[in-house]
Parts: sequence; structure tokens; C-alpha cells
Amino acid sequence: MSFLIRVQLPDAPGTLGAVASALGMAGADILSVNVVERGNGIAIDDFVVELPAGRLPDTLITAAESVDGVEVDAVRPYAGVLDTHRELELVEAIASQPESGLELLADGVPRIVRAGWSIVVEVGSEDDGDSGVTRLASSTAAPEAPLGELPWLPLEHATVLDAEAPWVPEMWRELGTELAATPIGKPERALLVGRPGGPMFRAAEVARLAHLAGIVTVVLQG
Repeated sequence: MSFLIRVQLPDAPGTLGAVASALGMAGADILSVNVVERGNGIAIDDFVVELPAGRLPDTLITAAESVDGVEVDAVRPYAGVLDTHRELELVEAIASQPESGLELLADGVPRIVRAGWSIVVEVGSEDDGDSGVTRLASSTAAPEAPLGELPWLPLEHATVLDAEAPWVPEMWRELGTELAATPIGKPERALLVGRPGGPMFRAAEVARLAHLAGIVTVVLQG
């Protein structure tokens, strides 16, 4: 079974290799590694690893944290491997099928930012007499729970959302779903991304989400 393990580690020569060696000694087959964020002497890295049948994911935490200065942020099951080319592939697909652009965006983003699901939502204008929320597109695994008020819309820039806010459906809270959102073309329309079970969205991931939404907006307007 494959798992995504996110670790914080000292941004120093040899530390990443030491973590990889520790995971290997625990029986993990490392499929890919991705640097999520770096700064202030700390790196945030995602490992996608495969464990033999019957091996508990707790062994990944023990192994990684056996290296001095390393902390595990989260471990969760993960289908697929990290692929940095997916952004380009998604933009190309949207450019070739702009009439399905929002649907393609919603379905493709979770694989790019390693999330569980995404939804494109839009709130109406009070001036038009309709301030309700419309779901414009959803990824395959997106929850079907109806969305009431979204007090964070309109949205001016990409941000991490409070996952315990009153507007968040109870099921999302029970699953420990981390949330992030970015506007698409206008403040009233946004891409909402959920990551059940964490880990939390890092600043670099939110910036990547905003960058992708900006590119897609230009493509759709073109």
C-alpha cells in the first residue's frame, strides 16, 4: 500500500538522504520525493512510499523521526506518485477543451497538490437579488454535502481556510479536512480544495494553487 508522508527536516546536506535511508531500513520502497517548501533552515518534503502488506504506517513515523531534527507532519494513504508535469498537462487539456475548463480544473487539481478533492464554487451578487452559492464543477471524489453560506467569498487572493469555521460541513470536520481556496477570474468564483486527514496546506502550496488558477483564468479568457 502506498502512503504520503510529509516531514519537516533541517535543510542541511545529508539530512534528506538520512531520512530516505531510515525509511528504507523500515521496509519502505520510496517511489518519489518532492520538496514542498524551504526556508529559515527548514525543509518540508513529501515522500510517497510503498509498504509491504501487513506493515503498519506507524513504522514510517518511527523511522523518519529517528533522524535528528526530523518531525513527521502527517502520514496518509495515497494513490499515485508525485508528478510535477501534471500542471502543464492540465493547462494543455483545458486549452484544448475550454468549454469543459472548470470541470477539468476541478478534477485535475487534487492530483497536483496531493489533495482529496476540489470544488469550483461561485456566490451571486446581492445587487442581483441572488447571493446563494452555486457549485460549478467538482472532482470525482468531492463530497456531495450541500454548501450553504460561504462567508469567505468574495475572495481576493489564495488562502488557507479555517477548517473549524461554522460554515464547514460536520463531516468535513470529522475527517480533519484541511482547506484552501483561490479565486478564479473574479473574487466571486473560487476553487475550494480539501485534504481529508491533512497535512495542512503550506504557503508554497497555496502560492502554487494561485499560480495555476491564474494561468487557467488566462487560458479560459483567451
